[in-house]
Amino acid sequence: MPKIVTVEQMRAIEQASDKKGHTYADMMELAGRAVAERVQVLLAGRPEPRVAVLVGPGNNGGDGLVAARVLAQAIDDASVAALLLAARGADDPVFSAARDAGVFIATAADDQAGGFRVLQNLVGNADVVIDALFGTSLRLPIKGDAAKVLQAAARALVVRRAERPRAAYITPAEPGENWADDGPFVVAVDCPSGLDCDTGELDKLTLRAHETITFAAAKPGLLAFPGAEAVGVLHVADIGLPDNLPELNDIPLTLVDAAIVGQLLPERPIGGHKGTFGKAMVVAGSLNYTGAAYLAAHAAYRVGAGLVTVAAPQIIIPTLAGMLPEATWLLLPHDMGVINEPAVKVLRKEIDGYSALLLGPGWGREPVTGDFLRELLQPKEEIRRSRAIGFVPIAPQEEDVPGADLPPLVIDADGLNLLASFEDWPGLVPPGTILTPHPGEFARLTGLEIAEVQANRLALAGEKAAAWGCTVVLKGAFTVIAAPDGRIAVLPFASAALASAGTGDVLAGAIVGLLAQGLQPFEAAVAGSWLHGLAGLRAAELLETTASVTAGDVLELLPEAVAQAERSRR
Repeated sequence: MPKIVTVEQMRAIEQASDKKGHTYADMMELAGRAVAERVQVLLAGRPEPRVAVLVGPGNNGGDGLVAARVLAQAIDDASVAALLLAARGADDPVFSAARDAGVFIATAADDQAGGFRVLQNLVGNADVVIDALFGTSLRLPIKGDAAKVLQAAARALVVRRAERPRAAYITPAEPGENWADDGPFVVAVDCPSGLDCDTGELDKLTLRAHETITFAAAKPGLLAFPGAEAVGVLHVADIGLPDNLPELNDIPLTLVDAAIVGQLLPERPIGGHKGTFGKAMVVAGSLNYTGAAYLAAHAAYRVGAGLVTVAAPQIIIPTLAGMLPEATWLLLPHDMGVINEPAVKVLRKEIDGYSALLLGPGWGREPVTGDFLRELLQPKEEIRRSRAIGFVPIAPQEEDVPGADLPPLVIDADGLNLLASFEDWPGLVPPGTILTPHPGEFARLTGLEIAEVQANRLALAGEKAAAWGCTVVLKGAFTVIAAPDGRIAVLPFASAALASAGTGDVLAGAIVGLLAQGLQPFEAAVAGSWLHGLAGLRAAELLETTASVTAGDVLELLPEAVAQAERSRR
């Protein structure tokens, strides 16, 4: 799983690598080659392609010059040109190697006198523009000659390219997949010039990329807004770092990818049966929110659960049964179509033998449902006290902990909203529970403002996961999954495709389906969230818009996401 590191951490990683013999020059060579290899894929089949490389004064510019040299050597009919922000001496090996390979080289100082005509001609006529002006060391705002170069490049791009919406995510991109016919394809080296790689702050002059190739690890600013809007499709490229670098390996913050999800998905032996793949109980739905139960239960099946039982108010089950014939059903007592406290007894009687339990989707927030939740989560000692008669002594029982007799638990949606209404709620939640709040629900659970939550997503998710003893899935763009032991994973997806009602029910169902198959809470949350996010992106691709994606579309594409993860481990 790729790590997410700050600029300072990346410097320490590179320094440690250099000390172990994998030098800065080695890393630069591999970084430049990674960029060149991606550009070669993008240019496949284009006759006499033209590449313009904007080269900064530091190591990022060196990466760009390596890429320029490799492209000039690899593509016989290519025209490769580099514009240097600052002149490099003949003793600079990457500069001299690029020049000797036939790369046309100009400097900003020479070109500025002519109104940047060379730059605008190179950029305006290029098939691909490689942005290697600034890497992780940039400090905003951009000033001086660099600002002038970016302004001139932007003018050239505007002539040929119209603005279009982009999503920032990692996914295998086919040649030309994101290529607009109205202008050059921009590839950023490490990060788009003008983006602060630690904070996501974005300079107004930032050169927005179609794709960004970052090295060894993702950077926080690539996964934070507004900077993420300029990243395009993000690739994390290998630059050959030694395997035994504690400076990298000890970082708990990771970026989820297909390979790690493929490793997390449980094996499916050919001799297995439905019991092999776990039993999930989905306690969901109400008269006003019937569909939530269907979406969650169906998603649990789609990720491989062997048996899914829906426990819902009796009044809505006739409707649900026709929608999901694969499920089994538990009829719960209700009060005007919402689950009420007497349902606890029914549920406890049937829960034995289930390997995972989901609470909350489509419940509504009626007080009687809150009473149900509180009673279900009560520590056994409290339950026994409430049922004791007079002064009759109560026999010793097993350890008194919240939900001690419940299977591994996921709480979602109105389950979280009702939980937040209990002042003592952290003491009611069983250790290891998975909580799946969106920012508003997280704000209710913590008493914070939504803006504060959004501004501190990583830190708050990690802090509260540890304090609550729960795995926290803080939903939204670049969903954060935090474990009580300090591990934090970030999803590489940011798209409006998942911004519609019911998609959270699909997510909760996917997580409980994996939990039922024996995954540990953090691993189930990571895998389920990634599968859900990729399914949403795929739905938007098929529909050619994010506006029309529904929860049902995401649900139907979960199998495709599962298949992609499985392929990654072959």
